[in-house]
Amino acid sequence: MSVKTKRRLNRVLLWVVITVMGIWMLFPFYWAAISSLKSEAMLAMTPTTFLPRDPATQQFTIYTRNYQAVFTNQAFLRAIVNSAIVAISVTLLSLAIGSFAGFALGKLRYRGKTGTLYVILAMTMFPAIAVLTGLYAMITNLGIPPIPSMIITYMLFTLPFTAWVLTSFFRELPTEIFQSAQVDGASPFQTFYMIMLPLTAPAMVTTGLLAFIGAWNEYLFALTFTSVAPNARTLPVIIANFPSQFSMQIPFGEIMAAGIVSSLPLIALVFIFQRRIVAGLTAGAVKG
Repeated sequence: MSVKTKRRLNRVLLWVVITVMGIWMLFPFYWAAISSLKSEAMLAMTPTTFLPRDPATQQFTIYTRNYQAVFTNQAFLRAIVNSAIVAISVTLLSLAIGSFAGFALGKLRYRGKTGTLYVILAMTMFPAIAVLTGLYAMITNLGIPPIPSMIITYMLFTLPFTAWVLTSFFRELPTEIFQSAQVDGASPFQTFYMIMLPLTAPAMVTTGLLAFIGAWNEYLFALTFTSVAPNARTLPVIIANFPSQFSMQIPFGEIMAAGIVSSLPLIALVFIFQRRIVAGLTAGAVKG
């Protein structure tokens, strides 16, 4: 087999792998989107259809009442607001505290820094179920409302991750910049706020988006802390409780529509910040 033939074969195999992976990752979202546009009769058709079709005429038909049912559901609309409050608060607090921690761990010298890094790394490995019972008992005894309690508990997982990732980014910044600022008379806080922080904008966007996605999708803590407070429930809990609102059947179409609506903010954020996300993910990959 010639070299040219091998290159063509490798290129074909590469595209086959890319195509298979693309279908594997996108098909669940496609199936959810198509199912959200089907009525109960369309969903019950045998064999199933990859497009929404009328059971009688087999013509392409879009059924929008699932989305109408979702957007007229007051509990779902309230859950969007609750999820936004919790996710935005967790993201901003994690970035604010995590950036200070990342700068201190990445650029400052002090005793115990290595031990602190190991503690932060260990905290990222704790399973949520291991601390759920203790946190619930503590928050119940302190009388903290559900939404602040979710913000506090989510930060137990987003803050170590944010601090760890930002430490790596601060460490990659040239030390000469930090030393030049000190020579010019800048304090460590001025160096951090005016010089170092703007340089880590791509990393801040990347870690902030990951923290937002984690808080937006969190289910276990939200289910526990809102068990006696229905008005504070977030999107994952409300969507999981959809079947309990219907006594005769599972609202499969409404659940798919709610899932699509809850995914739209995350997709929009990724498209808005895609350039900074790519820059953040590839920062430090090549050293000049």
